[in-house]
Amino acid sequence: MANIALVFPGQGSQYVGMGAELYAGSKTVRDIFAEAHRVLGVDLAELCFKGPQEALDLTVNTQIAVLIADIASYEALQEKLPIKPLVIAGHSLGEYAALYASGAINFQDVLPLVRARAIYHQQAVPVGMGAMAAILGLGSDAVDEICRDLDDQDAIVSLAIINAPGQVVVSGSTPDVEHVVALTKEKGAARAVMLPISVPCHCGMLEETARLLRGELEKINLGAFNVPVIPNCDPKVFYTRETAKDLLTRQVTSTVRWQETVERMVALGVDTIIEIGPKRTLSGLIKRIDRSLRLLNVEDTDSLEETVARLKE
Repeated sequence: MANIALVFPGQGSQYVGMGAELYAGSKTVRDIFAEAHRVLGVDLAELCFKGPQEALDLTVNTQIAVLIADIASYEALQEKLPIKPLVIAGHSLGEYAALYASGAINFQDVLPLVRARAIYHQQAVPVGMGAMAAILGLGSDAVDEICRDLDDQDAIVSLAIINAPGQVVVSGSTPDVEHVVALTKEKGAARAVMLPISVPCHCGMLEETARLLRGELEKINLGAFNVPVIPNCDPKVFYTRETAKDLLTRQVTSTVRWQETVERMVALGVDTIIEIGPKRTLSGLIKRIDRSLRLLNVEDTDSLEETVARLKE
């Protein structure tokens, strides 16, 4: 029997048409989209399936669209082959789908919570004032040192995401992120590129977002965690009912430690990871972290059927 972990992608995985095949083939998925429409007053089926991409890429739309695609993919798998994973995690926004899959937060609560999170993100920093950049081929410690040196000079930039060995993301004010890009190239980075993201996620510029989100979290009663969930900001621990609100608040401004998350899964005995949601971005990162892991995914009819078949082997 495989030791399974589920992982959920976040912002950046969206594409026009995501979830459409699952919607066509499953009444459960159609009901999920219908309930989301009722709760939010937003036709997420129209947004996810028809776009346009420009609308789907707006943070206020992206976060709820990816969340619903993640949840729909999860329920489609559970409908075909109910499984209880050993552990769950989500990448940034995907952590909310992970909390849903763990049973700690219900559908009616997670939707408005994530919509509020998206609005607070969008409002946090005027367009053009903040940025993010991907740095490839340079270790996280080296990039972190560059950011800290600039921070000592009153710059606003920090290590935002550690995705895999030699693959990190920095976030902060636009001129400071551009400075980091230039410095990392000088230090030997294979590639350093600005990302097409207007909101500088996982950095100190979002302190007000974190404060406002905490207010939304206080309105929610969290349930028990039926499956352990590894938090992005502190992969050494698991979420609990008592710590969840603090961890989700910290997540807004803290580094996403994805590499450590996957390494923790391996240490727990995981041998199979199923990526639940659009694209296979996380699967690509996981390959860079540990090539011994069996990787499956669920995002459309073909991948669902293949994953179910392989799990039954």
